[in-house]
Amino acid sequence: MRFRRKKKASTRLTLVLVSLLIMIVVSLYYVNSRLMPVYLEYAEVQTEKVASYVVSKAINSRTSSVLDVNDIIVDLPPGTSEMVTTKFNTDIINQVRAETTSLVKEYLEQAENGDLAHLPNLENVEYDVGRMEAGDGIVFFVPLGQALNLPILGNLGPRIPIRFHIIGNVHSSVESTIEEFGINNAYVAVSIHLEVNVQIIIPFASKSAKVEQYIPVAIGLIRGTVPHIYTDGGGEGVQPSLEVPVPYD
Repeated sequence: MRFRRKKKASTRLTLVLVSLLIMIVVSLYYVNSRLMPVYLEYAEVQTEKVASYVVSKAINSRTSSVLDVNDIIVDLPPGTSEMVTTKFNTDIINQVRAETTSLVKEYLEQAENGDLAHLPNLENVEYDVGRMEAGDGIVFFVPLGQALNLPILGNLGPRIPIRFHIIGNVHSSVESTIEEFGINNAYVAVSIHLEVNVQIIIPFASKSAKVEQYIPVAIGLIRGTVPHIYTDGGGEGVQPSLEVPVPYD
């Protein structure tokens, strides 16, 4: 009789422990699934900070600085008409583009290999140099309270690992904007559009993201010949003409 009672008690205890274990697992899964988007969003923000810092540091180390737009403008000899045609000096632009892209790639590779000199010193962020030197990409830890934006916890709680690495090569393209400025003048800006694709990895999830930056190559004002008569074509109806006095010999 006592043996049967002990067996029943043991069976009940086993059922209670198994049920408790299942409840804990289900609760952890539910909490993790609800918090996963928060983790990913926070990891993406921190990753963009780190990657943007590395890119900016590479750009600042360039030998070339921002040029005057007139330094990259070439005037073509006039043909049958008296109009002067201009074009960009692609040799200078491509040289700056190649130098910038190469430096950004080099700095990102050095950062992934554990060179802390190329990484920002962010508050409450600890880099895992060992894993970085082992080729796991850029790895850092942040407190759980900071990742969840819970001021009560602050820097308490387990430290969440965040890892990201570069996917493919650094992509770059040249973009230019031209805006009308005054009478027959144009404000021109030529820049390099850099794109760095990264893979962000946190416990039980990963996400691809893109870090973008625009690097100015040349900025300035191109002055054209002021016409003798100027008419504003905007608006409706007949527009008044402005006549510029021309000196005569």
